[in-house]
Amino acid sequence: MVSLCDFASKVRAKNRISFGDVQRLQRNVLPDGIGSRQQAELLIKIDGDIARADRAWQRWLVVTIVDFVIWTERPTGILNENTVSWLAGVLTVNSGPRLTKTGRLIAREIAEEADAFENDALATLAASLSDNKSLRTALDLEPSCLAA
Repeated sequence: MVSLCDFASKVRAKNRISFGDVQRLQRNVLPDGIGSRQQAELLIKIDGDIARADRAWQRWLVVTIVDFVIWTERPTGILNENTVSWLAGVLTVNSGPRLTKTGRLIAREIAEEADAFENDALATLAASLSDNKSLRTALDLEPSCLAA
């Protein structure tokens, strides 16, 4: 089985993600989806680092991140402020204060998919769609996976 770090290194070396890469990622690297925030962060970082990507990449990434945030993170189906703040920081790490197109798609899909929002999580998510400088968080990723 190929690790996510190995996959990241290979696509960074090519500076593109092909349809075949997306299939290998689904089948061999993350067959059960994302299992941790670190994996989600690395996938979003890859999205910002790669110059060219097949359309299947963006579709897969959006669905997979939404599935992780809504159905794997606890509490299941409910977004809390902590999760939304983390996500907003991750989605803007490569793009400055504004979300990328992929980031906007992820945020919108999460807002539609969530069963409920705790406290001010919805307001935090809405803020991440407009101006999220104040929501940035420091990423705690493995340096070996982040090497350009």
